[in-house]
Amino acid sequence: MNVSQAIGIFLNYHRVNSKKTTLRNHEFVLTRFCNQLGKREPESITSDEILSFLTKLTQGSKQSTKRLRYALLRAFFNFIRNSIDPTFKNPCDTPIMRKLFRGEKLTHWKIIDKELIDEVIFRTVKVRNRLILELMARGGMRIGEVLNLTPRDIEDRKLTLADPKSGKEGEVVYIPHKVAERLRAYITERGVGTDQRIFPITYQAARTVVKKAGNLVGIHLTPHDLRRHAATYASRSGTPLEIVSKVILRHANLSTTQLYLGKVTDAEAMRWIENLYG
Repeated sequence: MNVSQAIGIFLNYHRVNSKKTTLRNHEFVLTRFCNQLGKREPESITSDEILSFLTKLTQGSKQSTKRLRYALLRAFFNFIRNSIDPTFKNPCDTPIMRKLFRGEKLTHWKIIDKELIDEVIFRTVKVRNRLILELMARGGMRIGEVLNLTPRDIEDRKLTLADPKSGKEGEVVYIPHKVAERLRAYITERGVGTDQRIFPITYQAARTVVKKAGNLVGIHLTPHDLRRHAATYASRSGTPLEIVSKVILRHANLSTTQLYLGKVTDAEAMRWIENLYG
């Protein structure tokens, strides 16, 4: 069996068992790998050839992209070992490649206090702009998800995302009762059609809305600051990490969620200990 045939089996497996985004990522890397080395036998491919291929493929890319493409190729060769030939040795599994394509050091973002986020929202007078802010800060939504919302997606306090970033067929966002009421009133007042976008503005216009809202209280504010706030506020309020991860942020892995949560200061740590045992 040559590399091209093994890739065909591997991709067929992922078409049945994986998310669309995972399949697309594998196709991106393996199509290029097949074009270069598809006629070769897997056991004839050396670690040097793998390193040369990945170096060219990831030239100018961020470290996270380099790590992903290395991991995708490594997964393909692991599949050969685990499903086709137990004696096969993965040419990606070398100390130098693990070092070159290792993940970036985890970074925690600065989290904006709840009182400041509340002030940002309350001082935003325009109803449309306030709803956009609330859906991100109270519902943990991404800016693109907010802009793609239609009335058809809304059922009481539950919003259904038809084409989420994760590649799943659909995801659900839960929002507070008062926000849901204001959202329905806005749709009715504006006469938004069932399949029309509720907020028909561009990404850049939405980012400007957020930036100007932050300027009102003297801070630099981005859409993702609001999403991170939703996660951190829920976590600090005692919401289990699994709920923060799977329901609010809709992450596949808890490790991704932990990046969103702000660092705990000494004052916060002492306050929580007092709440628990004082």
